[in-house]
Amino acid sequence: GINAEYGDTGEWAIPGGMVEAGDTVSATLRKEFGEEALASMEMPKKEQERVMKLTGELFKGAGTTLYRGYVDDPRNTDNAWMETVVVNFHDTQDLFSKFKLKAGDDAGAVSWISIDSSIKLYANHRSFIEAAVAHNKAHW
Repeated sequence: GINAEYGDTGEWAIPGGMVEAGDTVSATLRKEFGEEALASMEMPKKEQERVMKLTGELFKGAGTTLYRGYVDDPRNTDNAWMETVVVNFHDTQDLFSKFKLKAGDDAGAVSWISIDSSIKLYANHRSFIEAAVAHNKAHW
């Protein structure tokens, strides 16, 4: 799957971000994928439009929610904590092949990687990957 490595921890994570007021989870996923995995903010306007169209196709619909709730995140405190929504969007049209991955925003690197139990994943992203594997009847 596509994963981003974050410079502050050196761990791989599923691209994502904070849902802003008035946004949907789907819109946030689309935006964060573009910013973190495609460096869309650095693209010329015409390329941004092409990417927005493709990501719109990829993230249309609701996807399948695999998890919703508390996330074990190092930024949590006794008074504030992170909650997340993990959504599986399965690319049945081979749209990912049309993207050139490039790390942007707060991602230090981005890559297609084969995930196995030896890879160091951020917070409880391992459990999110396990949920996607089970949902898609894949192997781990």
